[in-house]
Amino acid sequence: MKQVAPLRYDVIFKKAFSVPDIFTAFVRDFVGIELDIDIVEKDKAYAQPIGRVATKFDLYAEDKKNRTIVDIQHERYPDHYHRFLHYHCAALLEQVANSKNYRPHLSVFTLVVLTSGDKYKKDISIIDFDPKDLEGKSLGEIKHKVIYICPKYLNKKITPLQCHEWMEAIEDSLDEQVEESDYTRPEIQRIFDLIEKDQITPDERARMFEEYSQEEVKQDVFQEGKEQGLKKGKAEGNKETAETVAINLLSLGTLTKEQIAQATGLTLERVKILAVSG
Repeated sequence: MKQVAPLRYDVIFKKAFSVPDIFTAFVRDFVGIELDIDIVEKDKAYAQPIGRVATKFDLYAEDKKNRTIVDIQHERYPDHYHRFLHYHCAALLEQVANSKNYRPHLSVFTLVVLTSGDKYKKDISIIDFDPKDLEGKSLGEIKHKVIYICPKYLNKKITPLQCHEWMEAIEDSLDEQVEESDYTRPEIQRIFDLIEKDQITPDERARMFEEYSQEEVKQDVFQEGKEQGLKKGKAEGNKETAETVAINLLSLGTLTKEQIAQATGLTLERVKILAVSG
């Protein structure tokens, strides 16, 4: 067993997947293309914001020889399907700004790795931009794709075989220990070496602590909101019950509106409104 830092942390994920050989191997297995790159940029941002939004790519690489841009995003948001589609489109529009027509010089592939899972519980989901005829056959005109990857939901019967070890390794790291002998790919062994706990720098560890603290704050806010929602729902439920009782008492005609208000806890004004509407 090897003790490792979890790949759910942004700083750790970037440390592992910013290595060009690891990045290209991952892209090859999930996208099916061979990249020729020397560098993977972290936190890439365009000088001029696209669509009035400053877009930042976690990991970004351009292969001009093979006319390809690939960015890997690693973060879960409530709007991650829409957010990373926007990022993807920004990479397309940035090219068109310096083009003679609407055909980008480079194909764009965006991979979104959701280490904490997703509400749909799907292993791999794809937005394919290529036009299709009414029989579902692709025209082969547009290569761009957005690929959402959830290692937690690996399905060995459906998930492509070449993706299995990658998804298993990412998920396996989350409990902070991995069994190296379970993996055969040299790139994955390299990842385990890079994220071994003894190899984590003080600065990287500090950034992990910051991410952990931010996640705790999010959880606290979520829990507080949930509790407030339950209290509000209970109060609204009690109000609805009281109004139902008031309507029934009004229909009997044996009590005054003041007596009904006192019996149900509703205001006299509310009872009068129910009397009219009922």
